[in-house]
Amino acid sequence: MNAAAPTVDWPEQLYRTLKRAGVRQVGYVPDAGHARLIERCRADPDIRDVALTTEEEGVALAAGAWLGGERAVLLMQSSGVGNCINMLSLARSCRFPLLMMITMRGEWEEFNPWQQPMGSIVDPVLKLCEAQIYRAAKADEVEGLAERAVQHVFGDERIAALILSQELIGKKVWVK
Repeated sequence: MNAAAPTVDWPEQLYRTLKRAGVRQVGYVPDAGHARLIERCRADPDIRDVALTTEEEGVALAAGAWLGGERAVLLMQSSGVGNCINMLSLARSCRFPLLMMITMRGEWEEFNPWQQPMGSIVDPVLKLCEAQIYRAAKADEVEGLAERAVQHVFGDERIAALILSQELIGKKVWVK
């Protein structure tokens, strides 16, 4: 009898990493890739969850959290990176910690051609904004990379992005 290989619950690992890091505010634009992590954060009375109307509001949320003595994370999809470019200059110029967790689109098995342009330039755009990139392609890489990103952001007061490959989330299907 072959037992099924245990699956790694990477959204739960991200939640535990954020808790260990003392993250108290989570900003997000609703996203299917982050749905389980968002649910966990919303259910936690110690975390203030903030549904954003646009991703760049999350950069301001992180700045305000830091000025108020708290830690925040911005959850978004890769297409939201394009919305944040001007606001990322705030984090770069003011040198406050900014942790972004980004679910990718426009990669593996993408059905929507509109997602491909931004998806193909997320890494170089973030690097130009002086963000350290941590890219997870497999579920068993997520927790370790998340811990490194947290240390980089909150230990060194820098900008970092944990990029969550589209393969982690699974193939998206167009539903009519």
